[in-house]
Amino acid sequence: MTTDQIILFTLFGLVFGLLLWGRFRYDVVAFSALMIGVVLGVVPADDAFSGFGHPATLVVALVLVVSAGLVRSGAVFLITRTLVDASRGLGAHIALMGGIGGVLSAFMNNVAALALLMPVDIQTARKAGRAPGLSLMPLSFATILGGMVTLIGTPPNIIIATIREDSLGEPFRMFDFAPVGGAAAIAGLTFVALVGWRLIPAEGDAAEELEDLSQYIAELTVPDNSKLIGQRVGELTETAEKTDVAIIGLLRDGKRRYGRAMNAELRASDALVLEATPDALDEFRAALGLAVADARREEALKASGEGVEVIEVVVPDTSRLVDRTAQAIGLAWRQNTVLLGISREGRRITKQIRKTAIRPGDILLLLVPRDTGPDVTTWLGCLPLAERGLSVTDDSKVWLAIGLFAGAVSAASFGLLYLPIALGLVVIAYVLTRIVPLSELYTHIEWPVVVLLGSMIPLGAALETSGGTELIASWLVTLTDGLPAWAVLTVLMIVTMSLSDVLNNTATTIVAAPVGIQMAQSLNVSPDPFLMAVAVAASSAFLTPIGHKNNTLILGPGGYKFGDYWRMGLPLEVIVIVVSIPAILVFWPL
Repeated sequence: MTTDQIILFTLFGLVFGLLLWGRFRYDVVAFSALMIGVVLGVVPADDAFSGFGHPATLVVALVLVVSAGLVRSGAVFLITRTLVDASRGLGAHIALMGGIGGVLSAFMNNVAALALLMPVDIQTARKAGRAPGLSLMPLSFATILGGMVTLIGTPPNIIIATIREDSLGEPFRMFDFAPVGGAAAIAGLTFVALVGWRLIPAEGDAAEELEDLSQYIAELTVPDNSKLIGQRVGELTETAEKTDVAIIGLLRDGKRRYGRAMNAELRASDALVLEATPDALDEFRAALGLAVADARREEALKASGEGVEVIEVVVPDTSRLVDRTAQAIGLAWRQNTVLLGISREGRRITKQIRKTAIRPGDILLLLVPRDTGPDVTTWLGCLPLAERGLSVTDDSKVWLAIGLFAGAVSAASFGLLYLPIALGLVVIAYVLTRIVPLSELYTHIEWPVVVLLGSMIPLGAALETSGGTELIASWLVTLTDGLPAWAVLTVLMIVTMSLSDVLNNTATTIVAAPVGIQMAQSLNVSPDPFLMAVAVAASSAFLTPIGHKNNTLILGPGGYKFGDYWRMGLPLEVIVIVVSIPAILVFWPL
């Protein structure tokens, strides 16, 4: 080995050792390794920051923004209402979401499939009161497995088809990957749904944090043109249960109705009295097209054109609100602010929300013009609660958001647009149509994840440039000399999987596919089974968060550590190998 190869192998060993130890944050470890590589001369200074402009890094950042847009537009609520039941057990939920993710990722890029389903999964976890990390990793693995089935499902399959065309004169077709990839995907999804999720470390603190949400007494108004007019209040119970909202009563002409409210027919300007968390309240409002206030106050809120946001404040005994009502202090006309709800330690509130006298210790849910929250809080003399990322769903743009996303994914899937470009155009469209406010554009990006990828990509490129990957390939050819074909395929898959967990799957495919062809030629057999082995193995990056973009995407939202992935990923990789080798030998005989 050369000096550069020794340094790089040592650096990778140290990085993975520190990441598995978990004492230091993963982005700090990766960036430190990159800087050491530059100082030692194994990473060219000109290429030191090339990883931050790499398509893989950009895709991860763009997908997180697109996911936020799908949440804010109500697209995620639409999916959760129709497909997902928060009361379903964790195993059944994972089986359903994994199946949906696997099918979607077979016909669209698996990164895009995860981008669509990840916020759905997080929302369901929040409603069920469990940590998102318990289901996000199974969802990520399911979308990776589903991508193996078709040509367009994952980049390694496209690269393998291109290499086959260059080497043998004809590419693989759309469903040539289905027999082997499908068998591996079905076996993998079965394992993930039945056993794999049980191997994920339980994050009790995260679950407790999800449960620690204030329940507000709130009111939502029936608009003049609402489809609910004429329906009975009791007919809304199913939607209320799905969104974790309790319907307490009905407010009509300033009077509260309780016992007979469920049988009352809704009229325009009626207000439903509800008990819910902020997120549940917003989902219920979006699902039924309810309004947060009367038409006049809503117009005043939207007059600035910058949108609205939700804030939570605590009322101290020095606030101007103490023993007064929101209406009495002119909250609506002085500050363009709507009092959405009051949380009062579980005590019942018997008057209209805006006519209820506020007490010290009350927590208020306020709807304010965007970026005016601090000013409103100061004017009220209240204390802000810690930021929880509350937002107001603009359900009028749900089909616009879905259409933009679907169009971009279709264009990328059929090769009309490069995926990062397609996602970039979606982000621009979301900003221009105010689906994602400009002020929130960068807040949804997990920057530690971006630093991790941006740092590891130049190190991986340096390993390839230094001849480190070729050295591994030569060891592989020597190791398999004289072994039967099935054993050679097994070794090829193991080494390819190992490389894919360190490098990204695209780079691994480019390195491993020519090695597979060389092995086939040395054995004087067809190269197709070897190319299939590389295609499946390169996509099976389940041991680390850096081998596949989907695993990187869930790192921050799932609250995972670097060493959490191998617990479910290692047995899953073994299952993929055990299923794929016989399938390759049957469908692509030597």
